[in-house]
Amino acid sequence: MQTRCHLSVLVHEQAKKYDKRRALIYRDFGDKKWKPATWRDFSRKVRHVSNAMLNIGVRVQENVGVFSQNCVEYLFTDFGAFGIRAVTVPFYATSSEQQIQFMIDDAQIRVLFVGEQEQYDKAQRVYSHCHTLERVIIYDRRVKIAPADKNSIYFNEFIKLGENSPRQSEVEKLYAEANDEDLCNILYTSGTTGDSKGVMLTYGQYRAALEANDKVVPVGETDRVMDFLPMTHIFERAWLFLSISEGAEIVVNTYPKEIQQSMRETRPTCMSSVPRFWEKVYAEVIDRIDRATPTQQKLLKRAWAIGRKHNIEYLSRGKRPPLSLRMKYALMHRTLFKIVRDELGLDRPNIFPTAGATVSPEIEEFVHSIGINMIVGYGLTESLATVSVDRRGRPFTVGSVGFPIEGLDIKFGENDEILLKGPTITKGYYKRESLNKTVFDEEGYFHTGDSGYMKNGELFLKDRIKDLFKTSNGKYIAPQMIESKLLVDKYIDQIAVIADRRKFASALIIPDFALLEEYAAKHDIAYGSLEELCADDRIHEMMAERMETLQQQLASYEKIKRFTLLPRHFTIERGELTNTLKIRRKVLDKNYAKEIEKMYKEEDTQPSPTPNTRPNPPEGKEPD
Repeated sequence: MQTRCHLSVLVHEQAKKYDKRRALIYRDFGDKKWKPATWRDFSRKVRHVSNAMLNIGVRVQENVGVFSQNCVEYLFTDFGAFGIRAVTVPFYATSSEQQIQFMIDDAQIRVLFVGEQEQYDKAQRVYSHCHTLERVIIYDRRVKIAPADKNSIYFNEFIKLGENSPRQSEVEKLYAEANDEDLCNILYTSGTTGDSKGVMLTYGQYRAALEANDKVVPVGETDRVMDFLPMTHIFERAWLFLSISEGAEIVVNTYPKEIQQSMRETRPTCMSSVPRFWEKVYAEVIDRIDRATPTQQKLLKRAWAIGRKHNIEYLSRGKRPPLSLRMKYALMHRTLFKIVRDELGLDRPNIFPTAGATVSPEIEEFVHSIGINMIVGYGLTESLATVSVDRRGRPFTVGSVGFPIEGLDIKFGENDEILLKGPTITKGYYKRESLNKTVFDEEGYFHTGDSGYMKNGELFLKDRIKDLFKTSNGKYIAPQMIESKLLVDKYIDQIAVIADRRKFASALIIPDFALLEEYAAKHDIAYGSLEELCADDRIHEMMAERMETLQQQLASYEKIKRFTLLPRHFTIERGELTNTLKIRRKVLDKNYAKEIEKMYKEEDTQPSPTPNTRPNPPEGKEPD
């Protein structure tokens, strides 16, 4: 049962309830060994941080910066700050020096917590330019502090300032004064347009969001929750706080690239993620099917078809599967699907919330078919995450983003824009009064910038209104929808659709280089560099065939007519991606102007796609 209280005392209330039960599973920086911490341990550390913050002069509603990847110290800092009514301002661990300097100056941050050497070094380089910054506190004990740096200390030294709780009476007084109108977080959106805005989130918004999600998201004290997405991301932050309020164990994964190994080692029952995680899982399964013997392929496809028929054609539509289908599915659930889930570390899956980008129908059907309960949702930083979400055990439509949560008022404006009003919606952007006047209408509804519609109580998204492309022929194209369809292919790692004011749709594609090199070796394609490999006509023909199959359901004007394979990834460092890995299309237009223009030259021709002989994933029809 959820513990409902102010965030300032949530961990302490849970410690009273659960005491020596395990609350956290984590690894120290650079260590491979997982460690446990009880609710009592968690509460004590949070209390020490609150006391230490008072000892270094952190004031009520002062903004405190956190520039780190996920780690257990991050949680101690957040809840320690909440205990003294301070505001935490999370920065993505991948933020550039220019970004952190802007955020430090904008939020007038005096105390900054940093994670590893990379974050410390960036903080040091901007220190002299940030006139409010006074102190840096370092989580990773291995960080080498610059000889001339007299303003930084390690977290273990900082927390000693609060040991024995020397100012606990003051902390208790602040607990009593805590209220829902206080600011809790300022979350700076990375912005696909390059503009960074600080979204103000109050304790009252969190209270409303936690209570609303408790009614529809079935996570509880028997769950083990993997903390995977950055804590800076509102989706992960809200999901994490919900899980803590429900008494679940939290597995803190510090290194995102090690997530699959971490899952196998800790066996979580729940994890929030973005669609890209499941796209990669899907691609790996498809690759295994491609490599299997004909007999194995037939067995795997039969199992997949049974899973799809049972979970999608029947259960998702609220229908009871016939006995024969239930028996076949039960067998596959215990055997082949169990092997897939065990390899992922998901031998006892509960729910897996997924949001942050478009979830392609192929991915959603696949995850459900193998017995993993994907909960698709929609939300924004400004709505404190959840606007709508699937309900476990309730019929759902593949392609929707679920049913709106309680307390939200949704209406649709011009261009079918989704407009929101309710207790979880931000009061506005930090120190951006002129902008705040434009994002709320006269009735107080917030303009999301997303277009959508409701059908039978479910919310469906179209695309970002600003992202909609209009071709020179007057047709509107939704690039994210097309990209999500193509990203299911195992050979495509990243893709950006180009179409705005153009005669037809084209794409910049970054292939999966490991698989591409493997394909080249198998087909005796010689190359001296990735540039040569991406330019090879045989590689291009292979990709064209695969894309032709993936685009069969698209309208003719939506189909990619030409594409360029690029030999390097889109990166945050070059400004091509936001910190949440969303594409900055204007930057790509500039960085790849030459490649884009080449695709639209009349004299340039590319191999025509030919029908793909590779079998499609099963459509639910059970093979004979």
